[in-house]
Amino acid sequence: MPSPLSQAPAAVEELVATLQAAASIDNLWPVSQLLVKWRHTAEIYADPRLYTAATRVLGEDGGPVRRPEAPESVA
Repeated sequence: MPSPLSQAPAAVEELVATLQAAASIDNLWPVSQLLVKWRHTAEIYADPRLYTAATRVLGEDGGPVRRPEAPESVA
């Protein structure tokens, strides 16, 4: 498992860029979203089962996906 600390420089760059962008539009929502993303990433690193599930190779293409049926109209 790679160390989250090895990602620190990139995380700082991402935070600074997000803060600058948020300040330019006078809206802190992008910073909030970044923190949520980081929280989810930390949860995956903290739980070996989640980390294994999130990083496993999925294998081959699962094939075509069927188009969903149109919902019945409500009269």
